[in-house]
Amino acid sequence: MLKIARIFQIVERVQSAQLQRFLSTAPVLCGKTVQARAVAEKKPAPEEDLSFVMNVFKGQVESTQIFPFPKTLTEEQRETLEMMIDPTQKFFEEVNDPDKNDALEKVADESLKGLWELGAFTLQVPQDLGGLGLNNTQYARLVEIVGANDLGVGIVLGAHQSIGFKGILLFGNKEQKEKYLPRVSSGEFAAFCLTEPSSGSDAGSIKTRAVLSEDGKHYILNGSKIWISNGGLAEIMTVFAQTPVQDPKTGKTIDKVTAFIVERSFGGVTNGPPEKKMGIKCSNTAEVYYDNVPIPVENVLGGVGNGFKVAMNILNNGRFGMAAALSGTMKTCIKKAVDFATQRTQFGQRIDNFGGIQEKIAKMSMLQYVTESMAYMISGNMDSGSKHYHLEAAISKCFASEAAWYVCDEAIQIMGGMGFMKHTGLERIMRDLRIFRIFEGTNDILRLFVALTGIQYAGASLRELQQAFKNPAANLGLIFGEASKRVVRKVGLSSPPAIEHLVHRDLVGAATMLAKEIDSFGQTIEMILIKYGKGIVNEQFILNRIANATFDIFSSAVALSRASMALSENSDTATHEKLMAQAWTLEAMDRVKINLQYILRGQNLDNFQKMSAISKNVCTAGGVVQLNPLKI
Repeated sequence: MLKIARIFQIVERVQSAQLQRFLSTAPVLCGKTVQARAVAEKKPAPEEDLSFVMNVFKGQVESTQIFPFPKTLTEEQRETLEMMIDPTQKFFEEVNDPDKNDALEKVADESLKGLWELGAFTLQVPQDLGGLGLNNTQYARLVEIVGANDLGVGIVLGAHQSIGFKGILLFGNKEQKEKYLPRVSSGEFAAFCLTEPSSGSDAGSIKTRAVLSEDGKHYILNGSKIWISNGGLAEIMTVFAQTPVQDPKTGKTIDKVTAFIVERSFGGVTNGPPEKKMGIKCSNTAEVYYDNVPIPVENVLGGVGNGFKVAMNILNNGRFGMAAALSGTMKTCIKKAVDFATQRTQFGQRIDNFGGIQEKIAKMSMLQYVTESMAYMISGNMDSGSKHYHLEAAISKCFASEAAWYVCDEAIQIMGGMGFMKHTGLERIMRDLRIFRIFEGTNDILRLFVALTGIQYAGASLRELQQAFKNPAANLGLIFGEASKRVVRKVGLSSPPAIEHLVHRDLVGAATMLAKEIDSFGQTIEMILIKYGKGIVNEQFILNRIANATFDIFSSAVALSRASMALSENSDTATHEKLMAQAWTLEAMDRVKINLQYILRGQNLDNFQKMSAISKNVCTAGGVVQLNPLKI
């Protein structure tokens, strides 16, 4: 009993007044979490979250979906994919002309026809409904080829199947799938219609409405959508609208978003002219208008009032495809840069012998390697049935879009004036790339999503600890575990989570660095929760740096996993992959340290306030505040 009393005394000291303040407000930040409800209501614990990223916020390593690197293709699936790769590559080399598409500002007729004949618009539709029935990994490999050749075509394809009819695949009932999937597989375009003029990242604020008709047979849809890819082409659309729904708790009628399958042939559906854009010019982007469109009640997708869930799942489910496509784009940029660098001679040497050029090529190659690895890790986990990949998918979208921009920019720099010339193709690629950091969830919003979702998960653990203290006798295991963890941390005896046994022996050093920073990251998240409580939702300077640290941790784990697979299999490129994983992890862990310091150091927090004040001054002035130094 004395030992138990001593542990409680230690725990009480460790649980500072700040921690207690956080715990008292945790439900406000985290909602009444599933974990807290399970403790309070004595329900069975919820399903364990296997997300690597989610658990990093607790300073823990959940290795299930990371190590070993997933290999999910059966022999038959591999053979099917191999048969499709050559025709796809041949099509983009011999039929599709990206420069012609860009100049026409539409996909040339012969290319569009050829894409339908290839089955490129129906890669994941089940075979019995007219598609090719590919899994996510097979899809990723073919999308990579598209991204390597024509991102504009990639958007036409992706808007159709990655988001356009994806909701029917994910949420459609048997009748909806049998009615619509054969149609989107045989020439009818699909589109995803969410964004509105006054509703971008805040999807819940859409104004388009659908009201049940008096006879209860139709919803009458009114409103408009903006910047809809395939908006001028689509016959079948997934449309999101506010609908009146009775709140089961209060009995009051409230508005909730509902998803609908809408056909242009229903009547009342029109669109504006194609938008003039910086890039992806061959993709059709248009406003779409709905004027008293009658939608049969059986065309509700995923249930009335569940539209936000439907939209988020569609976007989450397709984001890995963006990483796959952009890994292909990066390959193209790297090849152009390398072809130039190995032929260009300056100062008596080929320029690929200069350290400055070598550093550029090395970083470009590492970014491509990590992006490609993320795409196939996520698709592999999805094919294995994982439901815990949403943060990883969001990271892959942000990482890929920023990495591809950097790689293209550096390729242009390596090629100098030649890279700036239109005929080299990099000018078009750069214009096409810019949109990827904006659409399907802006990178800014996705960073906040990653940080706040992870923080909420970590906060739920602290909330669970508070609940345990209400009945300590029944929760000694949880209390002892948390107490011992904090005590050894206080006296400097804590050890980081173990990763070394999960990687190849040649990568143990890099894995040790990663484990140490995961431990530091978890401690930092706990301190932030204690300090800010529910107020953390308003600290975007901090949240962005948390997200950046998360990106570096996840990307390093992915690189180490893939390189370990290559080393274990003694592949031809194993040594090269080992070098990239080691170099990437070292630099990434340095960035993690810097970001965590920025979050905790007073002078950096004060600098955030300075930047906030600078921004407010500029916005108040309507532009640059200071006068020209000449004062005229």
